[in-house]
Amino acid sequence: MSTKKLFKDSLEIPEKVQVELDVHTLKVKGEKGEVQRKVVLPNINVKLEDKTIIFTSKYTTKNEKRIVNTYKAHIKNMFKGVTEGYRYLLKICSGHFPMTVEIQNKELIVKNFFGEKVARKAKILDNVEVKINREEVTVEGIDKEATGQTAANIERATKIRNRDKRIFQDGIWIIKKAGRPIR
Repeated sequence: MSTKKLFKDSLEIPEKVQVELDVHTLKVKGEKGEVQRKVVLPNINVKLEDKTIIFTSKYTTKNEKRIVNTYKAHIKNMFKGVTEGYRYLLKICSGHFPMTVEIQNKELIVKNFFGEKVARKAKILDNVEVKINREEVTVEGIDKEATGQTAANIERATKIRNRDKRIFQDGIWIIKKAGRPIR
């Protein structure tokens, strides 16, 4: 005979943050805005009681604990996003050809990169704001995943192929991620 243990874990909701739980959608509201995420967890129930989010499961296995800890990290990122927000700072480096960077219709357009005739484009995701100030590009948003993906799209758009990277260092590079400097 095996005895099943009930697994239970909780996450405290900080002040100034409102949380709503519809069937499988978790909505987090704060002073900067609102973020939502699907919460579909196999074998795990999610409940909202007072100022805590409670995760329960019939089984106590490593897999359930991993899934719950992953979702707890996502929810903490949502809390931080709606209260503080996320910011990425990118640097425009052009040593060989002067390139032009501009924003048009939810896309960042890089013209004259290495003297190319065709402009390179990077998609800007929804709810993300991109600003260009001379040699710096600032990416801001309340959703960590969308903000980080937009910064990665911009950096990837100026990827150099078939050249020596020690000499050709042109591009747009991330220099600060979500409030901390990169080494």
